[in-house]
Amino acid sequence: MIFHASIPTHNPERVARTLAELWGGFAAPFSPFEGAWMAVAGDDRGTIIETYPSDLTLTPGDTQEPLASKTAARAQYSGFHMAVATPLSEQEVIAIGEREGWRAVRCTRGNNFFDVIELWIENGTLIELLTPEMQAQYRSFATPENFRALAAQAQAQA
Repeated sequence: MIFHASIPTHNPERVARTLAELWGGFAAPFSPFEGAWMAVAGDDRGTIIETYPSDLTLTPGDTQEPLASKTAARAQYSGFHMAVATPLSEQEVIAIGEREGWRAVRCTRGNNFFDVIELWIENGTLIELLTPEMQAQYRSFATPENFRALAAQAQAQA
């Protein structure tokens, strides 16, 4: 279970407000780091996505908190992504993406395993949004048995 995650953004407030809208939650400044914001889902798990300035890097500290420092600009894309639930419809999610000027498109994963809406935050960071119908597809697919079968198949092909 993931309770919170952080992503680098060029405009942390705008991204946090948009993510909060997709969840039906709220956005607020995130005090540990200057310029950081958080999108709060408002669910019973305390789910949040922290949005950090794109030039902020966390490194191990000598106390209980990581150290924040400024770095050079990050690459536009990375291998990072996450899938999150939304109570909104496909049309509502895509409309939000269009409003923000961010790529938003429905895609099918795997061999018709499940669908997602790819929302490219600031056209650089991938968030896969799952509407209620997509969440049901995902839960039907994402079982330990199916993952074991896929892992065995991958090992056999290696």
